[in-house]
Amino acid sequence: MSEVDDFLAEIHPRLVAELQALHNGDPQPRLAMWSTKDPVTLFGAAMSGSGWDKVSGIFRSIASRWSDCTDQRVEILAAGVSGDLAYTVELEHTSVSIDGVPVEPYTLRVTQVYRREDGEWKTVHRHGDRLSIDQSQSLPGEASTA
Repeated sequence: MSEVDDFLAEIHPRLVAELQALHNGDPQPRLAMWSTKDPVTLFGAAMSGSGWDKVSGIFRSIASRWSDCTDQRVEILAAGVSGDLAYTVELEHTSVSIDGVPVEPYTLRVTQVYRREDGEWKTVHRHGDRLSIDQSQSLPGEASTA
């Protein structure tokens, strides 16, 4: 396997598990997946922050509002590894309740950056935003031809 294949074999199951847990109200798997060493940054679909204290607080806050995750899929569109840094570009498909009320399933397009710390990949940056309906028609096809 290539370095990227090894990275994805490790990171993809962790991504799915931490997202499932977060959307069921448990922030601990996400907190464990992130580096606590600054710099860490979050440009979220709803909240943004810089520094571990701010970013971890955001994760705890959003987890407290989410529950009843019925679908969580992570579609990796691109990934790369260079030394102790790596990235993923992905679509995150989610069905969840917010404040106890089911919301329409949604898709976030997400770019994450990882740093290898003590032999383990840790997330150090996340940028996510909602994928609009018209973008969802062309994005996966574009990714396969780029």
